[in-house]
Formats: sequence, C-alpha cells, structure tokens
Amino acid sequence: MDAQVTQTLYHYINGERVEGTSGRFGSIYNPALGEVTAQAPLASGDEVRSAIAAAKAAFPAWSEIAPARRAQVLFRFRELIVAHMDELANLLSSEHGKTLDDAKGSITRGLEVVEFACGIPQLLKGEYSENVAGGVDSFSMRQPLGVCAGITPFNFPAMVPMWMFPIAIACGNTFVLKPSEKDPSCGLRLAELFSEAGLPNGVLNVVNGDKEAVDTLLTDPDVQAISFVGSTKIGEYVYHTGCAHNKRVQALCGAKNHMVVMEDADMNQVTDAVMGAAYGSAGERCMAISVVVAVGDAAADAMMEKLVPRIESLKVGPYTDPTSEMGPVISPEAQSRIKDYIDQGVAAGATLVVDGRDIAVNGHENGCFVGATIFDHVKPDMSIYSDEIFGPVLCVVRAESYDEAVRMINDHEYGNGTAIFTRDGDAARNFAHRIKIGMVGVNVPIPVPLAFHSFGGWKRSLFGDHFIHGPEGVRFNTRMKTVTTRWPSGIRSGAVFNFKAGGEH
Repeated sequence: MDAQVTQTLYHYINGERVEGTSGRFGSIYNPALGEVTAQAPLASGDEVRSAIAAAKAAFPAWSEIAPARRAQVLFRFRELIVAHMDELANLLSSEHGKTLDDAKGSITRGLEVVEFACGIPQLLKGEYSENVAGGVDSFSMRQPLGVCAGITPFNFPAMVPMWMFPIAIACGNTFVLKPSEKDPSCGLRLAELFSEAGLPNGVLNVVNGDKEAVDTLLTDPDVQAISFVGSTKIGEYVYHTGCAHNKRVQALCGAKNHMVVMEDADMNQVTDAVMGAAYGSAGERCMAISVVVAVGDAAADAMMEKLVPRIESLKVGPYTDPTSEMGPVISPEAQSRIKDYIDQGVAAGATLVVDGRDIAVNGHENGCFVGATIFDHVKPDMSIYSDEIFGPVLCVVRAESYDEAVRMINDHEYGNGTAIFTRDGDAARNFAHRIKIGMVGVNVPIPVPLAFHSFGGWKRSLFGDHFIHGPEGVRFNTRMKTVTTRWPSGIRSGAVFNFKAGGEH
C-alpha cells in the first residue's frame, strides 16, 4: 500500500459495505495535492456477479411495489441529498478537485433527475383505445426490465450516476453502479443514503472496478440494460459488446463542442459565457465549449480583446480556497496529457495567446494544475481542434462566413452540444435547424436540458437509440406491452341479470 494512502474504500452490495477480495486496488488522488490519499478495491468478476445476484434477487419484490410507494422512497432520498449536500460536495471535490460551488452545482443537477423520478406514477401511464374493433379495446403498459447497470465517468461522480439509477429504480428495476475508480466515494455515499431512505437491500449496489468489472457487466446474462458515459473509444466498445450479448445499451461519449460567435453578438455576454463554459470544472466535462468559431475577423478581434484579460486573471487554486475559480485536473496523467496537447498546438502553428502549462499554485506545487489556456488561429487539421482534450484549453477558429462555420461543425465526428451567440433571430433559427448536433443553445453556452427533457448527442457522441434521463430515460428503462381485450357480453347473449318472479334466482 502507498505510504500516503489514508483509507481503503469498499463495495456496497445488498445494503452492506463489503471489503474487496480481489487483492487489486486503484489509486485515488487528491488532485490539489497531487498525492494518493485513498485506494479503491477493483472488483473481480465474482464480486461483480455477487452484486448482480443481489440485484436479481431484489427485483421481483421491488418491481411489484406500486409506483407511488417507490416515489415515496425517492422523495425521502431527495431530502437526504439536500441535508448531506455539504458532505457530498466535500467528498466530490477532494477526489475530483473541482471547486465546492461547482461540486454543489453538479449535485443539484443530479438532484433534479431524482425530483423528476418522483413523478413516476405519471410517467408510467400508458395509452388506451376503446373499441378498436367490435367489442375490442387496446391498451399499453410500460414494465421494468430487471437488473440494469451504469458505468460512469470521473468528471461528474454524483451527477451522472443520478442521471441513471433514480430513473431505472423508479421504473421498478434494480441496479448495479460501477463508478469511476478515480473518485467513487460519492457513488458509494449516495447508495447508503438511498438505503437510509428506505430502499430495500439489493435494489442499488455499487462495485468499484476496472475493465474486468465492466466486461462482467457487459456479458452477464442477468444484466438487461447498460448505461454508459465516458470516452468514445470505450463507449463504442461498451455498445458493441453489450449489444452482442443481447443487452439494451445507451452509451454517451466524447464531444468537441463549438460555439459560434456572430459579429452582432453581445461581446460582454460572450465573454461571460466562454469563461464558464470553457474553464468551469477545468474543462473536464462533455458539454464544455472547447472551440469558439468567430465569424469574421471583426468578431474574433472584439471577443479576444475582452476575453484574454479575463483568462489571464482567472484564479486557479484548490477547492479549499473559497476564492478559487478553477481547480486542478483529475490526475498527474491527465495533467501530462493536456500539456502535451498544448505542445502539439504550438508545433502545429496555432497562436498560443495564454499558456497554462507552467502555472504554480503556492502550497500546492505538486498539484495537478493546468492554467486556463487559449489558442487563436486554430485550423481544423490540428489535433487541438479535432481531439477531445478534456482540459482547460480553448481553441479559437476564424471562419470567413456563417455557412463555413456551420459546415465546420457538421463535418466534425462529434455531435454532442453547440451554441450560437447572435442578436439575429433568423440566423439563430437557421442554425438550430441546420446543425447536426444533439443539443443546441441560442445565447446559452452549455445547453444541457433540464431533467424533464432528455440529454444526448448525435454522430459519435452517442451509441444507442435513447438519450438519458427525462422521457427517454423512462423509455430506455422499461419495455412496452400492448394488451388487446374482448369480453363476452352477457347483454348480447341474452343473459338475464334481474331476479326471477317468485324469488327464484
């Protein structure tokens, strides 16, 4: 065990903390210190199968509980999340590095999905058609699948799990969560709070692990559906492997989100939007704006004039400092990878306007910090443009026309999110119609739908047929059944329902 490790985590199976038995562990960093502070057990196939077995055993009883009673458990779970918000945020920030405000914001977005799931009695209502033929009626119902599983990324260790398991469980399924081994504590704590809210043992289980755990979930015949959020390379593997084993799969993957800035845009609004969208959470989010496409040099110059001083003054530091505006990235490996991309951008000929490679944070010299970085005059053939860097690196591309900007976005392999900033309603409407992207913002930089809509991208940003949470989440986590009925009619057969004379009956 590393000398710096202060604790060893556990799995949560059938309502209990379970020590890992595989003998393998993953390191958990405090990114602000650049030090390993804990370790997570990496589950063996047998350990994962024990969690699946617990979920399978819990399914018959849980699926038969009335949706309104399931909602009552969700309501109590919501109240516990609110009561434990500070605890959850501190757990999250200590393992991920993002500021406490950012951590609380992400938990709140996950909480909104819990609140949506509380409406499950309404969400599960089917359709009814009377007299589709003589004396024949038809109706539909949505029923749970069985054991569902979620594989979640490091960047939102509370929000993304809450995009998955509350909807699945509200629909009557049971669930096995495999959180990122880099920051699993929030997922474990959420499961404990759900149990405290009255969730029966085995309905929600959490196993820490790596590829062995993932492959077990993808191939075990008792797992009916897989939800995944992460990189495109892994997501494509999850999708094809899960489908090959007859599972329903939704895999939300990589992104390279463009923000188009027209010359008529409010540049103060643009600057505020870019600062939050490009550098919030140190750029480690799939909806981060990582490319600004300025239409015309006048728009680019006006934006850069306002934006560069803001970037240069951005306060980077640990989450324990309340004045920090941006924290570290998740690990030394991520720090090294991001710096390498900056090197590649310089070598390719992009103009490095603000360089975040050599930032120093007093008292945290070994921390995994990368300063806010911006390139100008980026070209589509550069790796910093084509690849998802997943860090605080912003690329500015200068397009000669609006049509060129649209073509550039539509030609990119990813199609997660995009935005346009303009005062021109015609341009905004045209953009929303023509752009081949799953989520579009008009003067909104990060167009993440609220919980009662659904989240998902196009192209190589999504594998599968269903977006996550919202109405699509309910459809993904249930099967439709249609029932057609005809009842013998006593009236038409001449049956008599009144008492006969003389008291005979």
